[in-house]
Amino acid sequence: MTASITERYAALVEAGAIERDPAQIAVVRRLEVLAEALAQRRLARKSSALGWLFGKKADPKDPPKGLYVWGSVGRGKTMLMDLFYESVAEPKRRRVHFHEFLADVHGRIHAYRQRLKAGEVKEPDPIGPVAAELAAEAGLLCFDEFTVTDIADAMILGRLFTALFAAGVIVVATSNVEPSRLYEGGLNRSLFLPFVALLSEKVEVVKLEARTDFRLEKLGGAPVYRVPADAAAQAALDDAFRKLTGTAQGHEVVLEVKGHDLVVPRAAGGVARASFADLCSKAYGAADYIALAQRFHTLVLDDIPVLADERRNETKRFIILIDTLYEHHVKLVASAEAEPHELYRAKSGREAFEFDRTVSRLIEMRSDDYLGLPHGRIDSAASGDSGGLVET
Repeated sequence: MTASITERYAALVEAGAIERDPAQIAVVRRLEVLAEALAQRRLARKSSALGWLFGKKADPKDPPKGLYVWGSVGRGKTMLMDLFYESVAEPKRRRVHFHEFLADVHGRIHAYRQRLKAGEVKEPDPIGPVAAELAAEAGLLCFDEFTVTDIADAMILGRLFTALFAAGVIVVATSNVEPSRLYEGGLNRSLFLPFVALLSEKVEVVKLEARTDFRLEKLGGAPVYRVPADAAAQAALDDAFRKLTGTAQGHEVVLEVKGHDLVVPRAAGGVARASFADLCSKAYGAADYIALAQRFHTLVLDDIPVLADERRNETKRFIILIDTLYEHHVKLVASAEAEPHELYRAKSGREAFEFDRTVSRLIEMRSDDYLGLPHGRIDSAASGDSGGLVET
């Protein structure tokens, strides 16, 4: 028999993987109630099917409300949703980062329009068929990091989710903001507000109250900057990634930035894993690093080398990367060939001057004060010189 979410949470506490947290336990109880409601719905559907077989009229009931869990970064929202996903007895279910879900939806819309042009389908509006396709694949959708920033996404969500909810799909989501603040300040937001009202009607909104940063607890005070970048450091970073995400594997994530792709080799639960070469030896720029910093709350970065004049372009990119991570309060777990003040060997030139700031930030990013900051962009006036990279 599959262990319940309550049992799974208790096992983590018993094993010392997490500390008992009353606010988390309150969310676990809500998720347990939903899991039980989903199990009852499955039984009711089986009974309805048997009733139809013996000539009895089915007694359909409204599907249970989903759950929208929001709160500050690092509270363990993703961990709780994953425990729920692993424990719930729902064969057709899907757990996905919300950005990836939206990319999938746009891909399906494009494919449908191609079929429409070819005369294979007749319905001109792709939203209904795409929603029906999604609902047939999963009756339970679990979204990590539910957020809306793009007008193209904002304009389709109302119709898409109206169709999904009408098909009986249940939504469980985690987010850093309450539903009323989704797409806040966005273009034509008034057209988005009906979706907010719909979402609030179909899910129970629960705030996970602030405490300490859950991810810091999982690191257990382990160093976040390892020197040198040897096999022991790699093993330590492997362990950090596993503790932060709950998995040793992760999956490749591709961020589309201004017509090209930024590839993150491994990612899970808001944590990115990449090497210095992955991010700084390719022709990436400020926009790429901003997209990275907005998407992930933590970067596990392998193999930062000692830099000199012959690696000038890589040095520039590394400076921009660290500036951007710092401005967005992204946590950095890294291995390097040297301590920050010994990473750049050239003593003159603009890069040498700018690298002084990088050294200062690398040191600060190891501090408990920085590690306890919430993920998100800080005010440019407080961040010092960032080479004009601060997003506005």
